[in-house]
Amino acid sequence: MSPRVIALLLSLAWVAPSLAADNSQAPQQLAQAPSLLDANGASPTTQTFEIRDQHVKVPTIDLTVEPDDLWERIRRGFSMPDLNTDLVTDRQIYYINRPAALRQIFSRGQRYLYYIVEELERRGMPTELALLPMVESAFNPMALSSAQASGLWQFVPSTGKTYRLEQNWWVDERRDVIASTNAALDYLQYIYEMHGDWQLALASYNWGEGAVGRAVAKNKAAGQPTEYQYLNMPGETRYYVPKLQALKNIVAQPELFGITLPSIPNRPYFATVESRVPLDLATAARLAETPVEEILALNPGYKRPVLPTNGTQSLIIPANKVDVFLSNLEKHDPASASWKTYELQEGEALEGVADRLGISASRLRQVNGLSPRARIGTGYTLIVPSESDGERITLANMLPTKPQAGAVEPPSFIVQRTVVRGRNGRATVIERKVPVGGSPIKPFAHGRAEATPAKDREQEKEAPHSKHGKNKGADKQDEKPASEKSATKDKSASSAKEKDSGKDKPSAKEKPATHEKSQGKEKAAGKDKSADSKAEGGHKADKKDGGSKSKDTKDSAGKDKKHH
Repeated sequence: MSPRVIALLLSLAWVAPSLAADNSQAPQQLAQAPSLLDANGASPTTQTFEIRDQHVKVPTIDLTVEPDDLWERIRRGFSMPDLNTDLVTDRQIYYINRPAALRQIFSRGQRYLYYIVEELERRGMPTELALLPMVESAFNPMALSSAQASGLWQFVPSTGKTYRLEQNWWVDERRDVIASTNAALDYLQYIYEMHGDWQLALASYNWGEGAVGRAVAKNKAAGQPTEYQYLNMPGETRYYVPKLQALKNIVAQPELFGITLPSIPNRPYFATVESRVPLDLATAARLAETPVEEILALNPGYKRPVLPTNGTQSLIIPANKVDVFLSNLEKHDPASASWKTYELQEGEALEGVADRLGISASRLRQVNGLSPRARIGTGYTLIVPSESDGERITLANMLPTKPQAGAVEPPSFIVQRTVVRGRNGRATVIERKVPVGGSPIKPFAHGRAEATPAKDREQEKEAPHSKHGKNKGADKQDEKPASEKSATKDKSASSAKEKDSGKDKPSAKEKPATHEKSQGKEKAAGKDKSADSKAEGGHKADKKDGGSKSKDTKDSAGKDKKHH
């Protein structure tokens, strides 16, 4: 044995015991004989080494092998810093006390989680964000908030337009799974790069990046911490990140909270197919041999039962049904579709189209959101409904309540202006809204109209008598033309005034009695003359009152005259 080897063995013999004494947790310990040489130092002796294993082996994770369970894949991608606050504990208690609601959220999410995780990993973003739709919409793509935020990721209309999410009569891409997910991740990346902190980015997603930026600047100016939990923010935003953290904790260790997660295979749930053949959702479900409800859940972006006809039609179907769908699509006859579209040609009307298609015009208007008075023209696309009861009920919530662009809806009322003149000659204009479908207004001279005809006013005056048991025969016998009635009323009114004026008003030309005749004749003549003069004075007074009456009548007639 060479001297170098002997020296190495000697050093190991003296160093190994000291290392073992200093570090009791060392994985291996060497035990050896007291000396490597015999007493004379002439020749080496046989040495015995014992290796003792003093630690438990920790299982390792091979990140190069894809797990079979999607939840495990999500756990591996957790990379956001944890938030440990009382609000997180509060939200954990909230969720575990509602296991049925939590199971429903997880069950709905199994359709969409794989695609979301794929996009997150492709962009290098933390997989905690795959749980964000649970906070936003409980994985309900049809969710609509009071602020009109819609879809899995709850985009308001303005933000949706900013991120090029199409919103029209046919589609709303805020509800589309693929389009809205891509837009949401674009937005999250943008606000993360703005703040450099995922918790602040999440607060911005809920509250707005401008509001969070001002809150951070305010804390910085006051010398306070600028982390998420120290900001002054609304209650909804204060609970926003704790909700996500609570769900992350439950997904990370479901057994700790007594929760059983549904098994989600780590493979695509859906696939996108393109079709140049006009399709409706009910026909697509039949071709894919899939329930209509499943097709609606995968294609929530479509607002109508029929897919838009502008170009290639994109449809999402279950991944295991793609081959069946494509095979059935090759044999499909477009004329057998359940729901169709029809474009009005020049000179055509909705009623004529309805007759030709064998459907009532009222039904055709209903499924297109058209009122009975709405007018449509050439090029307007009509939805022709299915007559299948099952499909009609299933797709009833996709029928429009308002017509698409191009329909002209006449106003439901007009503004009527009435000019009222008082005795002082001052004119007052009164405006009121009159339903268009009401009784027509009769024209009057000089562009005016009479809102309440004389016949109607006479009927209104006679109405109280009918309440006291006046029979129909008596009404017919008493019926007179309006001119005779008004003349009779004027005559009775003037005679009443004659009596009053004869009693109350003295004659203007009345002369005192003379003494030319005898006293008896004087008295008789005076009585006759006085009576004549009273009668004469009464007629004059009647003329005077008649003049004022005619003037009042004109004023009252002026009140009833209306000007448009």
